[in-house]
Amino acid sequence: EKENSMPIGVPKVSYRLPGEPYPQWIDLYNRLYRERLIFLGSELDDELANQIVGVLLYLSGEDERKRLFMYINSPGGSITCGIGVYDTMQHVNASVTTICVGIAASMASFVLAGGERGHRIALAHCRVMIHQPQGGSQGQASEVTAEAEEVMRIRRQVAQIYAERTGQSLATIARDMDRDIFLSSVEAKEYGIVDQVTHKKTYAFTK
Repeated sequence: EKENSMPIGVPKVSYRLPGEPYPQWIDLYNRLYRERLIFLGSELDDELANQIVGVLLYLSGEDERKRLFMYINSPGGSITCGIGVYDTMQHVNASVTTICVGIAASMASFVLAGGERGHRIALAHCRVMIHQPQGGSQGQASEVTAEAEEVMRIRRQVAQIYAERTGQSLATIARDMDRDIFLSSVEAKEYGIVDQVTHKKTYAFTK
């Protein structure tokens, strides 16, 4: 077989593409996408959200019968980006398992809670945090007032979805969002953000 050295400094893995006679070095995450693994692994901004939305749509369209796995280790990020990813998860026909590794804070915990019920997983030593959406307050008084009203509307919307996804009362969600509550994996399960806490592997590559 033809042998190649892995490119220095580039996270790539050897993979034989369909129809190709020899393995090629491809981007690690592209390889994992082929196994239907998606990563929310940094602050959620427009670029990352659009990438995740695109992968969700493509993989669900490719085979809606196969489950998708989203691994989350993120401090959160944009409110609208989080809502966009959440809505897409509900929109696609493929089921989405969410798995928290490290931390799921702010909008990342919102995405975590958006996985299919019964398939929202926390690894043993991860942390989960929820808090209220934040908004700036710069500009003319009328602009500040309009933005404040929009932030309050989004906050109510996010709180309502948290309540629906966790089974907690809206009053409990509103109180906990105000005080930036941190939860262990077990506490996150008790709260209803995840359904399982596991030490075991949930996925292995097919040979």
